[in-house]
Amino acid sequence: MAAQTTPPKRLILAQPIATPDDRECLGERAVLRQLGPDAVMMIGDNPALAKMPNRPTLLDFFRHRFGKITCNHLLQSATLARKAGQNEKLVLACLLHDIANGVLIRADHGYWGAQLIAPYVDEEISWAVQHHQALRFFPDPAVNYDYPAAYVKFFGPDYVVPDYLQKAYDAARRHRWYMSARTITLYDLYAFEDDVDIAFEEFEDVIGRHFRQPEEGLGFDNSPVAHMWRTMIWPNNFL
Repeated sequence: MAAQTTPPKRLILAQPIATPDDRECLGERAVLRQLGPDAVMMIGDNPALAKMPNRPTLLDFFRHRFGKITCNHLLQSATLARKAGQNEKLVLACLLHDIANGVLIRADHGYWGAQLIAPYVDEEISWAVQHHQALRFFPDPAVNYDYPAAYVKFFGPDYVVPDYLQKAYDAARRHRWYMSARTITLYDLYAFEDDVDIAFEEFEDVIGRHFRQPEEGLGFDNSPVAHMWRTMIWPNNFL
């Protein structure tokens, strides 16, 4: 009797999804039409994007996913904090405060960013990242933080922040980590220079000491937020 062999695992190649015309796929076709003719829906890696390593690190996301504008802003913000003598936890908070903007979502980016990093950093860092969003809208003369002039142009001179941000600000103002979140706003506001070139590796030591990189790689460690990192790896996956 011939020995049984284990069949090889099927390799699913990266490819655009098909659009079958049978009744069972009616709903999916409707979704694709709603997304528009230029939407790219994939199975696996999109060849238009840089391929991520099998066990991606935080720096891999900086290199391959966060986008040049976001990366430049975060690196400038962290550099300003470091030059001002802030401790390493706050330098890392400045380095991470807008990562949700880079490729995931802009709406409520402070909350999304805080969730993304919560399993891997000290609680003070994720708290500061979440609350910097609300604090951006509220001046603090004691530390020379003014309401951003750009916000007047974006939202108009009579803009009133939503109630949830007002409540978040009020709570943060009474919190022991208020200045941690406020510190992010101080080095966030002016970190948009076009002619500044900072290497990611300048913060490799800070990341190594204060970011708990999972051995399996971000997105594959079964953490409560692993799916969010996978979404950044495969942003065009249909399901």
